Amino acid sequence: MTGTEGPGQVGVPLVARRDDISALEAYHSPQLDVPVRLNTNESPYPPPPDFVDAWLSALREVPLNRYPDRSARGLRSAIAQQQGTTADRVFCANGSNEVLQTLFLTYGGFGRRAAVFEPTYALHSHIARITGTEVVVGERREDFALDIDAAAALIAETAPHLVLVCSPNNPTGTVEPREAIEALLAVAPGIVVVDEAYGEFADWSAVDLVSEERPLVVARTYSKVWSMAALRLGFCVGPRWLVRELDEVVLPYHLAAPTQLAGTVALRFESEMAARVQRLVDGREELVVELSKLEGVDVFPSGANFVLIRPHGRGHRLWELLVDRGVLVRDFSEWPRLDDCLRVTVGTVEENQRFLAAMREALPEVTEA
Repeated sequence: MTGTEGPGQVGVPLVARRDDISALEAYHSPQLDVPVRLNTNESPYPPPPDFVDAWLSALREVPLNRYPDRSARGLRSAIAQQQGTTADRVFCANGSNEVLQTLFLTYGGFGRRAAVFEPTYALHSHIARITGTEVVVGERREDFALDIDAAAALIAETAPHLVLVCSPNNPTGTVEPREAIEALLAVAPGIVVVDEAYGEFADWSAVDLVSEERPLVVARTYSKVWSMAALRLGFCVGPRWLVRELDEVVLPYHLAAPTQLAGTVALRFESEMAARVQRLVDGREELVVELSKLEGVDVFPSGANFVLIRPHGRGHRLWELLVDRGVLVRDFSEWPRLDDCLRVTVGTVEENQRFLAAMREALPEVTEA
């Protein structure tokens, strides 16, 4: 027997993966070798050199032969101070995606449901299905904002254990108002998760709503604003009881010491990061203004570090023409509810100008009758 054959069954695996995930495809954003990559919503700027120097200097003192602090106490305390809360309301993990996965492992699973509102971040549903959680889908309005009445009806009908809202929403950039989150909290029977991976670019945060009386958790990441996508660090702020339960589920020593240290040291450079946020917000607004001048393209409002556009023609063909000109954006043109849409990450001033130049050249080819 070769190890891929069952007893008397040639070619049948001894151990097969679960039937419910056999049809899933891996979540990824295809990369191409082009000069201007504006497809993954990363920061276009590296971390400040002083941060890198401070982190590497502190890293020399870390006992690498020992396991990291399982509770990440220093990091949690630093984040709590920055967020205006207490350390026992902070949970840290390897990127906000692991925060979400831990929430699903804790409150989702077989026989349980999660509600999402499409179009939204595809990984929410992907993680739900990986953890055996049933996904119930609500529709957003034509402007991509939540339809509160429809959302309340869906929640009343399905009683989901988790309700997920991405704000600013990926890929649309929509920022949900405080009233929308409060409305969901008023009707949801389970945990409400607000994914604020792009929250620093918006004009308000649901962290302000977190309390012991509300089953609300807000997820954040260091990947975008803090220019630390390669280090994979995220966190959430929630009630103390929820954070305790997440700690009981997550694997021991899951967050490496260098990552914990990087997250703590980064917070010393908050003013530099705030300046980057403003620079990217300014770049976003300039992109919106310049794109709005182009004939044959709809531009959607955004509170994130990206902009969603819809050409009046063949979206995928426009994506190809941009690639031909050395610019890679994210192609959503064949996604449900996002016909012909493309998403462009805000880059450096030079990258933004190259994208706009490529758009001016390519757009007439796809929009002409």
